[in-house]
Amino acid sequence: MDIAKWIVILFGLYIIFIGFLMLIYPKIARGILRKAGSTNLINYAGITIRLIPAISLILSSESSKFPDAFKIFGWIMLITSLTLYFIPRKIHHKFAMKSADALKPIYFRLISPFAILFGALIIYNVN
Repeated sequence: MDIAKWIVILFGLYIIFIGFLMLIYPKIARGILRKAGSTNLINYAGITIRLIPAISLILSSESSKFPDAFKIFGWIMLITSLTLYFIPRKIHHKFAMKSADALKPIYFRLISPFAILFGALIIYNVN
């Protein structure tokens, strides 16, 4: 279970990093969002990589400060990631493009504190 805890901590740090990226370089964050589902490699590698922290959240949930929150979040991540395997890549990419169009750089800056806080809460919850 120690490996799962470290993966969760790294996941929290990653979310914090993304939060700062959205705050400081919102156009880069928007460009990254546009790439979701753009190629088979990006699509399926991204989905597969999301499974790692999802499973780690579930495995480390019992020893966390808020076990139910970790378990529920982990299962939501796991189920949504597995669901994406069955959604055609082009539909996933089209959704990412529409989302990037809707999320102007100012919106990335506005939501960035929530990402930073969320990442910090994930790390805080590890026991």
